[in-house]
Amino acid sequence: MKNRYRILVMVSLVSLLSVSAAFAGNDDRRGTAGANELLINPWARSSGWAGVNTANGIGIDALFTNVAGLTFLNKTEVMYTNTQWFGGYGGTINAFGLGQPVGERGVLGLSVVAMGFGDIPITTVNSPEQGANGTFSPSLMNISASYAHKFSQSIRGGINIKIITESTDNVSGTGVAIDAGIQYVTGADDNVKFGIALKNVGTPMHFSGDGMSLTLVNDQDVTSTYETRSASFEMPTCLNIGGSYDFLFEKFDQRLTVAASFTSNAFLRDDYKIGLEYSIFNILQLRAGYAFQSGIFKEDSRATAYTGPSAGASVAIPLGKRKEGVHIPTITIDYSYRAAAPFSSSHSIGIALNL
Repeated sequence: MKNRYRILVMVSLVSLLSVSAAFAGNDDRRGTAGANELLINPWARSSGWAGVNTANGIGIDALFTNVAGLTFLNKTEVMYTNTQWFGGYGGTINAFGLGQPVGERGVLGLSVVAMGFGDIPITTVNSPEQGANGTFSPSLMNISASYAHKFSQSIRGGINIKIITESTDNVSGTGVAIDAGIQYVTGADDNVKFGIALKNVGTPMHFSGDGMSLTLVNDQDVTSTYETRSASFEMPTCLNIGGSYDFLFEKFDQRLTVAASFTSNAFLRDDYKIGLEYSIFNILQLRAGYAFQSGIFKEDSRATAYTGPSAGASVAIPLGKRKEGVHIPTITIDYSYRAAAPFSSSHSIGIALNL
């Protein structure tokens, strides 16, 4: 039986790496993908330590880094997070997630992530003044349905199907993408974890709608309408590989987790992440992380608005008196900070109910 599971892990790893290689890009493709909102972590817990928890993500929060972590839910969990992207100047992100165990080994997940930019003044060639033509409100949204399965105490896997929509008042685009991941847990106290996840493998997207047409009147007062075709673009495929180690201390039920991960981006520079999470009494968690990317230390060579550091915290409030071996529902407040330049830093605050 153990050999069977080892073979399953190896086959899964080879399959994920092979698919990633097929989608891997080169320097000529950097920045040519679309739907880059799929690369934004909408959850406060994991973003507080740079999204480094590919190997040890747990519950709804794991949907972004590695869907296999959904299997650690043994009760219903509901989570909501609001993110002020670049201090709100880059838009507002609202994320809602629901996780529900099914059977003895499976967990179903559902999430909705919506990104809005407020009202933007409409300007045209003939009327460039702001406020004279009303406003429009772009929106980005993805809806995900997930299933994760616990194959054994050591091996967990999951798949996540996403529908992506991007729209304004008269132009829209729709696409479908899939995430898949596995986690491997070992060690005397299940304190050593490895994970791998392939994300955003999907169909090309393109835009269509009335906004793609143009009406012109020629010198003979003949009106003609011309429709332009939008070029298609690929999904921002990436591969996450990570590991973590838990240092466990009996006094005050303390835990210190050290984690690291590598993200191979098909259309962007690769990311190297490290992070720490400290927990006491399973009530208070403190996090810090750093995401490194080539050229990140210099403004003229940096290819991301993030400068690397992140930090966060969670406070779990039990809804009842704790008893040994008895599950107590909790409400958890999460917060994360992500440093950025030259834009304002991003702040996320969330709330989770674990029944």
